[in-house]
Amino acid sequence: MNHIVTVQGAVTAFAEFMEPTDAELDAIEQEMPVILADVDLLDAQIIALDREPNEVDARRIRRARRRALAARVAQFNSTTSTSQPGGAA
Repeated sequence: MNHIVTVQGAVTAFAEFMEPTDAELDAIEQEMPVILADVDLLDAQIIALDREPNEVDARRIRRARRRALAARVAQFNSTTSTSQPGGAA
């Protein structure tokens, strides 16, 4: 007869070392505008899934796509301007 037992390591697998570090939380915080813009774009696309998109749906998707692109550009510009350790030689 085989006994079914739990593995103690699997039950208590969530230890402090598995929590996100402060640097990881800061990176998520910096990416939050891009994440939210992508969520808005997905929401606009999901709304248009169950029917044929009309002009309002198409406009909503275009605006959300532009906001997502602008958020990505702003994030890229902020990371490249702060991460370059010197000027042009």
